[in-house]
Formats: sequence, C-alpha cells, structure tokens
Amino acid sequence: MANEPAYGIIFDLDGVLIDSEGLYYRAYSEVLKPYGIAVSRTEYEEYWIAQGNGPEYVVAKYNLPVSPDELRQLRSPLYLRFLETEVTLMPHVKEALSRLAPHFPLTVATNSNREPLDFILRRFDIDRFFPVTVARQDYRGAKPLPDAFLTAAEKLGLPPAQCVVIEDTYRGVTAAANAGMACIAVPNEYTLHNDFSRASLVLPSLAELTPEVVLSQLRVKSEE
Repeated sequence: MANEPAYGIIFDLDGVLIDSEGLYYRAYSEVLKPYGIAVSRTEYEEYWIAQGNGPEYVVAKYNLPVSPDELRQLRSPLYLRFLETEVTLMPHVKEALSRLAPHFPLTVATNSNREPLDFILRRFDIDRFFPVTVARQDYRGAKPLPDAFLTAAEKLGLPPAQCVVIEDTYRGVTAAANAGMACIAVPNEYTLHNDFSRASLVLPSLAELTPEVVLSQLRVKSEE
C-alpha cells in the first residue's frame, strides 16, 4: 500500500461508531408521551433514521401544537442524558480504527453537534484517531446533502474521489454518493432494512473493515 495515492476514511458517528439509535428512539418516545403518541419501531426506522424527517412526519400526522424544531429541542436534553450515562461503542470499533489508522487519515462527519461529538470521542479514548472532525456546526446542508462529507474531505486535504465513507443509513449513503465518494455501509439493528443500493459495499460489521477492503472500494470508484 506504500505506493498507493493518498486516501482518507470518513466515519459517520451515530450507528457506526456509537450505539445511539436506540437512545434517540427512547428520547423521542418520552417526548411524545404527553401527547398520547407512541411511535412504532418500524415508523422510527423509516421516518427518523432512513429519511431523516421524523419530527416533520409526526407533527404533521398528529397535528401537534409544536414545530418539528421544537420537538427536536425537547428531545435534546433527554438524549444527552442517555448519551452521557448509557451509550456504548458499536462492536469492533477500536480494532477497526487501530487497523486503519496506520494506513489512512481518519475523520468523523456527523449530523450531531460539536459538544456530544467531542464528548464521545474523549470518553471512549478514540479522539486520538481523529485529528480533525466535522460536526453539524461546520457545514450548511444536513445529510442527505453532501456538505458534511465534502467538508470532511477538505479538512483531510483530499479530493472527494480519494475518500471512502463508512455509513449505516440510506440518508448517509445518499450523502456520500452525492459527494462523489465510495461508501461502505455497515448496517445496525435499526438500519438493516434501509436501501443501500448506492453503497459500494455492505459489510455485516466493522470486524470486516480492513485496509484491503477500503482500498478495493476506492479502486473501483476510481475506475468508474
């Protein structure tokens, strides 16, 4: 790999590095209880995770007396409390990062805000793998727009075609494709049924994410 061009890897945070989708679900469920609303797991997976417009969906469906943004604001303190006390890494994160870091510059690009991103990376001692990161405040358009990943490539000093994204959702895979990047999808229990047709490759877990696998997808992308 010494003679390969410079390549970079961009990781999503939620559902890829940390097991947080269930915490979001619980936080929204608590917020909606006073309105007598119970969102099913299937609804949550489709509208919140895959499409990214869950608050808009539930506000419109039940004609709630709050806006989608107000619903997000109500959810935030609950989610942050769960994050601080209950969040865990996804399986095989540290092993994967240790395998990849000697060969590629790594970064994180997330729809999450800076404070929880930095907290998570420090708490699990994985900030050392990510000299630069991209939080929601660092770019304009949220996924599935490509802004997060294009900003990450810029921070790595690499063109988009020389970056591969690691994602777990349809929305994230779409953002990577819109950025012109190869994308390796690693679904979790909340995203197994997402549409990954635009992913370069789908892996069952981060245990299978090796430098050789990353390079193979980058080479395929460069030949398109």
